[in-house]
Amino acid sequence: MPLPIARAGRAAHLHDRAPVEVRRSGSRVVEARTPYLVPPATTGSLADLPFRNAAEAPDAVVVTRRTADGRRDDLTAAAFAAEVAAVAKGLVASGIGPGDRIVLMCRTRYEWTLLDFAAWAAGAAVVPVYPTSSADQAEWIVRDSGAVAVVAEDAGCAEVLAAGLRRIGGGIPLWRLDEHAVGELAARGAAVADEAVAARRAALTPRSEATLIYTSGTTGRPKGCRLTHGNLLDEAANCQALLQPVFEAVSDEPPSTLLFLPLSHVLGRMIQVACVHARIRIGHSPSLKPAELRPDLASFGATFLVGVPYLFEKIHHLGRTEAQARHAARVYDRAADVAVRHARAELAALAGEGPRPPLGLRLQHRLYDALVYRKVRQAMGGRVRYAISGGSSLAPDLLLFFAGAGVLVYEGYGLTETSGPSTVNPPLRPRPGTVGPPVPGSAVRIADDGEVLLSGMQVFDGYTGAERPAVTDGWFATGDLGSLDADGYLTITGRKKEILVTSGGKNVAPAPLEDRLRAHPLVSQCLVLGDGRAYVAALVTLDPAAVEEYLAHLPRGAREAGSAGGDAVAVGSALPVHHAVVAEVAAAVRAVNSSVSRAESIRRVRIVEGDFTEERGLLTPSLKVKRQAVALAYAADVDRLYD
Repeated sequence: MPLPIARAGRAAHLHDRAPVEVRRSGSRVVEARTPYLVPPATTGSLADLPFRNAAEAPDAVVVTRRTADGRRDDLTAAAFAAEVAAVAKGLVASGIGPGDRIVLMCRTRYEWTLLDFAAWAAGAAVVPVYPTSSADQAEWIVRDSGAVAVVAEDAGCAEVLAAGLRRIGGGIPLWRLDEHAVGELAARGAAVADEAVAARRAALTPRSEATLIYTSGTTGRPKGCRLTHGNLLDEAANCQALLQPVFEAVSDEPPSTLLFLPLSHVLGRMIQVACVHARIRIGHSPSLKPAELRPDLASFGATFLVGVPYLFEKIHHLGRTEAQARHAARVYDRAADVAVRHARAELAALAGEGPRPPLGLRLQHRLYDALVYRKVRQAMGGRVRYAISGGSSLAPDLLLFFAGAGVLVYEGYGLTETSGPSTVNPPLRPRPGTVGPPVPGSAVRIADDGEVLLSGMQVFDGYTGAERPAVTDGWFATGDLGSLDADGYLTITGRKKEILVTSGGKNVAPAPLEDRLRAHPLVSQCLVLGDGRAYVAALVTLDPAAVEEYLAHLPRGAREAGSAGGDAVAVGSALPVHHAVVAEVAAAVRAVNSSVSRAESIRRVRIVEGDFTEERGLLTPSLKVKRQAVALAYAADVDRLYD
């Protein structure tokens, strides 16, 4: 079976579907703009999508849900629309009015999608709360949003929400999904006429509020971002127009995807909407952890996935760990090298910038496809050929590895305030290391200080309670730093607030260093430091399973720390660590340092206990490191780095 890059070459007629316009200031590209593929909606709303699908393709399978006995049950467009209507009637019967807000605290599951569309059909909006949120966070969101009802997935979520409700005086109904809330709502709405829901839907416009998503934030109170039906609808329509024809043209089967990103997060929510808009079959899985996700991937059979770098890094690490357990780590490493070189040549040929891989490389690639790459694809379900990654950057070599292994991963970039993706690498013109050009209907501008500004149909309606507009002259200032290349592809280089300035005056962007270091199999998390200090340093946590496998198959004569060439890296540890692991971490840091100047390079590293997790309050729900929280939690270790 031809791999995705070769298949993409057969769909070259789609190459220029979304031409990018660039504007220069001297030799520097300062703005990129992609015209709409689908004009902005002037009427209607997201609430219409299930009913439109039911009218146009009633027998199309749009959702595969897990039943109580563990089986998977296919729902047609007609059946899904009927369930949406039934729950929407229940909300109407329960007193939910047009414009009301309903808080939902739940993991990724079918009922989330059902309640989202049912709330919209009733004229209301859903306000997500992450299942890992505290009572304080839940209280703030319920209070600030003015919610009139809350829905909890289970007893744990209900307890958190109830604690928050008690602090604001209660009086708000709390429904539990594990206590048959969906069935009870449907029964309650049985007497409500179809026309009541139809009237609620008809009253909605693209300017109506669809959802209020609170930014998780790394500091301070979360802010509620008002996203409209038009924001999400136009984004879905244009992303579908850009992406789906390509997937259909180069795939032997209809596209389908398993949703496992938190639907509390804008990226997961946007993909949900886009799939319903495009009648792409979706399933749900409640966990991002590869060990828990793999059975669902295997049973569902998705053709494409949308994830965050953590997932792709862990799949790669897991593949090498399993190879090491079979005494085949060297084979895996050679296969990885071949995959990167083969993909680099194939992508260059696809872009018209070079020849296809030479015969010898193609033969090696075919051999390793049987030995290694097939297992990598199997870890993603076996049928996946495409993936989209967002949230933070992936190392270019990791993107090339997956491309060479038969899964094209396209990076995108966006924020809660931009309804999800504002840029994405187009399927026929991917450029690893960038996050792509603007999605159709949007634009990117680089300010004089390097800040990324975004404009377009996807930019939000503002923050709740904001005293001043968040958008100035149509442009939203992201706080991220970046640059545009000659073709309008955006590269994110750092975050304005995270730029470290050493005592010597050198500006250092920590994120690229962290992304490269975290790509090493032994490294779980890391934090680069150096603001106001004489040099750059890093805290590192280890992946216990990867360390165990590494030591179990350690070759004789393993090198001592610091024995390899290159600038010395001082690696200390707060816990007992085998000298070979220390040496491997030092080698990984030297490899990272080779990509930057000496002033930006990491001089000292400290391996610390535990890991940076959401449960410890060190990661946001979207798995971004809370820099201040980590620095505070490991203050003694930071001091050791600079003693």
